[in-house]
Amino acid sequence: MNKADLIIALNNETDLTKSEAEAVVKLFFNEMSNALANGDRVEVRGLCSFYVKQYKAYTGRNPKTGELTQVKSKKLPFFKCGKELKERVDNQN
Repeated sequence: MNKADLIIALNNETDLTKSEAEAVVKLFFNEMSNALANGDRVEVRGLCSFYVKQYKAYTGRNPKTGELTQVKSKKLPFFKCGKELKERVDNQN
């Protein structure tokens, strides 16, 4: 399923027009992105949670040349699956 499929599903399941459904989906993803950019955790109970992990700077090695290089500190988003989703996926045979 992609974003377009989600918009169509929302349109089919509700009284929203396709453009209204698209606005809802865009708002949802924009707010999630904004929260993560601010360092907040996003949790959708029963489905998943997203959080940001901070990595410190370190000295790495270029695998091609073997040259040492400084890698800057960075933040990356992470996904954690919820218990209900794990069970639902596991029980689908």
